[in-house]
Amino acid sequence: MTEFTPLASLIGGALIGLSSVLLMAYEGRIAGISGISGRLLPPYRDGAFLSRLGFVAGLVAAPLVLQLATGEAVMQTVSGNLPLMAAAGLIVGFGSVWGYGCTSGHGVCGLSRLSPRSFVATGVFMAVAFVTVYVARHVIGG
Repeated sequence: MTEFTPLASLIGGALIGLSSVLLMAYEGRIAGISGISGRLLPPYRDGAFLSRLGFVAGLVAAPLVLQLATGEAVMQTVSGNLPLMAAAGLIVGFGSVWGYGCTSGHGVCGLSRLSPRSFVATGVFMAVAFVTVYVARHVIGG
């Protein structure tokens, strides 16, 4: 079962919101992880490579910084089934391209801008997530 952590969730959500606002204010860009990550690869269309690299490095470094600050390891559960993980990654990547954005771009930034496309995209990926969790826990037996 997933542990209920309202304070940590509130702080994390506030930091995600703050980083999204700062990226929009200073670079005029939406904080969509798939778009930022995708533009780390050539061809480079603008001079924002270092800021994108810093954004992604921050995502990777955050759990390490938390561990240094608290002395406790960040607990994550990831499947050991590599074919399943590869298929899931391909499906998520396909969905990000097909939906013109990802959960962060649509769910955080798009909803806050009242984008109709983001409301539809967020509704679709949340519904799929609910069904996926239900099937994984109750049908397959996870």
